[in-house]
Amino acid sequence: MTPPTTDTAFTGWLDRQYAIAARDLTLGVSATHLVKERPPFRQRIVPRPGSVVASAVMGAYDPDPDYFFHWFRDSALVMDALRILVAQGTRPAEDAGHIRDFIRFSLGLRGLTGADVLAKGDPRQGVDPDVVQHVRSETDLRGVAGDRVWGEVRVNPDGTLDTLNWSRPQHDGSALRALILQRCLDDGVLELDVRDEAAALLRIDLDFVLAHHAEPSFEIWEDSLGHDYYTRVVQCAALRRGAEWLEAQGDAEAAGRCRDASSALATALDGHWRPETRAYASLLPAASGTAGRDLDIAAILGVLHAGLPSGPHSVLDPKAQATLVALEDLFAGLFPINAGRPAPALGRYREDRYCGGGAWYIATLAAAEFHCRLAAALAGGAAFALTADNRGFVTRVLAAEPREEDVDSRRLAAAFRDRGDAFLATVQAFTPPDGALSEQIDRATGAQTSAKHLGWSYAGFITAVDARRRAAPV
Repeated sequence: MTPPTTDTAFTGWLDRQYAIAARDLTLGVSATHLVKERPPFRQRIVPRPGSVVASAVMGAYDPDPDYFFHWFRDSALVMDALRILVAQGTRPAEDAGHIRDFIRFSLGLRGLTGADVLAKGDPRQGVDPDVVQHVRSETDLRGVAGDRVWGEVRVNPDGTLDTLNWSRPQHDGSALRALILQRCLDDGVLELDVRDEAAALLRIDLDFVLAHHAEPSFEIWEDSLGHDYYTRVVQCAALRRGAEWLEAQGDAEAAGRCRDASSALATALDGHWRPETRAYASLLPAASGTAGRDLDIAAILGVLHAGLPSGPHSVLDPKAQATLVALEDLFAGLFPINAGRPAPALGRYREDRYCGGGAWYIATLAAAEFHCRLAAALAGGAAFALTADNRGFVTRVLAAEPREEDVDSRRLAAAFRDRGDAFLATVQAFTPPDGALSEQIDRATGAQTSAKHLGWSYAGFITAVDARRRAAPV
């Protein structure tokens, strides 16, 4: 099979799809022209500037899900992709105003409390009887006070608390936002008058991670409570980078606390390794008798979103590489659409049945980005270690059992980049001509399913192709 890298039709599609993703990424950003009506709940939501709705396409589980919320995690990832587009000049410099508005919207959430919601009346009042069970209880709402707002998972895009039942708390949002803020400050995409506000929000996020990193929370998919690999690795990276930033600000005491917590998280992350499956377990149970989860694409997403430059829990980690191989094997056999496909479309985890439990664009794009980031690291001079853990990973990429002489950085970088292209070619196979990216791909038919125009899907495409461009041909 000719590697997609040399296929001009493929590279032409990549350029066109990148332009579409760069355009459609912001469909849900500052969508002040939209109005979301939830008649059974007597809600009317008008987004504020700086809010990011996960999907701007109205859904009410009819069958498309209702994603008209500002998720802390999704919004941070969309802003990270926008940062890349502005920094590289794909989008104009004035689009950094979206990041400025996002920072101000986020700062405006400080002080939100459940008590204030209740002071305006019972949120169940007037709600249709057949949906009242989906409204949060008074006890639940009263628990939202102080910094607990940052564990809320999501808020309404008008800047009010979400009064619907959901899986709370979730602790990845502040860590992700801290990482994105630090990248924005480093890239220089922020206007000077916003940098102080970004620094204030960054301190809030670092303080939240410091205060709550040892607590269990709901994992990235909002299904199960426990100690989540994804959450821990982005918290570890946020605190590690935060320590450097705080030290540069002259706050050695806070920097030391961040380093100590980051070290504790790194040790905890090592405990997710499962030698019997050669993979990082995604979720460790919060207590005896509660469920955990082994193979889950969330582990690979965590490695990518944390962005550690080297060492354990980076793309150079042989154990992370082994985890990706195990996930490829799982979904190659699980999804009928992968029959005969060189690079399988990936889903979340084996038991997933949400909206059919199909392949996810973000999962398949994560595999592409992982390989391209690894190629870029090797092209940049990083050393590659061949171990018993990652031998299967290298064998798959080289299509042969590796020998010591095969561990050549130039050869491996080219092979990893081509493997990344194979996953991007799989995404191409399931992308319609208009370039629209939904949340999922039906595991049997290949049709798009679940939320339409998912901001996270566009963000995943942008970061994957950006990684490919950084992995220059060698």
